[in-house]
Amino acid sequence: MRKGSLKSTIAVSLTNYLDAGAIVAGASGLTLWQHYLGLSEVHLGWLNFISANCLGAAVGAIIGGFLADRYGRKFIYTYNLLVYMLGILLIILSSSFPMLLAGFLVTGISVGVGVPASWTYISESSENDKRGRNICISQMSWGFGPMFILLLGMLFAPDGYLSGWVENIARTIGGSDLSPEAVGVFSSRIVFFSLLVVAFIAWMMQRRLDESAEWTASRAASRDKGENAGILHAIKVLFSNRTAIRTVCFLAVIYLTWNLVASVLGFFQPHIYETAGGVSNEQANWMNCLQWAIIVGVTFLLSKFIDKTSHKLIYILGLLFAISAWVIIVTVGVNGKAGLWLFTLLWGIEGGMSVQIFYALWGSELFPAKFRAGAQGLMFFIVRGLSAVWGLVFTFIYGENGEGFTVAAYCMIALLLISLVVGVIGCPDTRGKSLSQITRERYGDNY
Repeated sequence: MRKGSLKSTIAVSLTNYLDAGAIVAGASGLTLWQHYLGLSEVHLGWLNFISANCLGAAVGAIIGGFLADRYGRKFIYTYNLLVYMLGILLIILSSSFPMLLAGFLVTGISVGVGVPASWTYISESSENDKRGRNICISQMSWGFGPMFILLLGMLFAPDGYLSGWVENIARTIGGSDLSPEAVGVFSSRIVFFSLLVVAFIAWMMQRRLDESAEWTASRAASRDKGENAGILHAIKVLFSNRTAIRTVCFLAVIYLTWNLVASVLGFFQPHIYETAGGVSNEQANWMNCLQWAIIVGVTFLLSKFIDKTSHKLIYILGLLFAISAWVIIVTVGVNGKAGLWLFTLLWGIEGGMSVQIFYALWGSELFPAKFRAGAQGLMFFIVRGLSAVWGLVFTFIYGENGEGFTVAAYCMIALLLISLVVGVIGCPDTRGKSLSQITRERYGDNY
């Protein structure tokens, strides 16, 4: 099992590519769908709220986490991407708002179902001295998604380099009398089609994976003890253990406070650059794409030494880069290109050693196998759900044209400071230990 941890990590990490790709594909094509279907701002708000960025993923995560603990990690990989492909197909073929909304919702739920199983399987199939490396590979996949989708979006956009090719395809499929709006939205359809192709490849790879040995051993031990293996029982056990509750609170706080900042940037960064920063849409997209390239590069470097270096040190450095990025924006200003480029660079470096890496690593280490995925699903539900609400609050603080940007920036700094302090206080000592050893140290021999 563990001899092939790199191969299985790559196969499972495609789930993260599809997660981040769905978020960015949805965000980058919103204006095109708005023009094509005549949607209002309320319609767009609903699409964001139930998408892979917010509520859809939140609901999917809490379902998928406990399903992975009840039926196995392989169960998720056998069926979940079929649901994802159904959602993507609904979006590609959409000709009305209800159909588009259904596609966003189904895709979002599937994304949520896959995330806790993904991080759990990677940790359970990794060698003790390579868990951090494999989680970093997973995070790199999360970076590749937005980077490639943004590139495709810019190439296929109505004013992009391949817009003529897109128009030819649109008129070949839809006829020569298509409206300009109907032709324009084909660029978004093609971007989503690229996700459909990757999802099919990922499904073919993941359905061949072996079941997690950690989960199999845990299930066998539970059967020998005659324990209830139901989902409701798993929830009861999770909430009846003080160590588990403290761990949920610790991880939820560090991830939530960081993710409230990251989720806003994930959806609104090009918009912020254009309205508050005053750059063009093309410049904003290129800067965002470059930032994702920096994130991938830094994460690759981190994968080489994360299992040999103090996790607390890396955690602190990552958040110091994050806080510095927002401090520079406040002091240097968002109106000049120098401030925007410094922010892009610093936030890119932060993203390469982000809190999400340690949340994924610690979340899969600090819980017993019997409710490991379920606990992660619960936390992901809390974080994505509150991020959905925060996205609405942020737009109110930010204003129509970025007049509230400075106040919003100070809110971001405060959130990142909370993540830094709580993370430093609660940073666990798990590096180099087996998952069973960590479980025994934290929960005793009964788990």
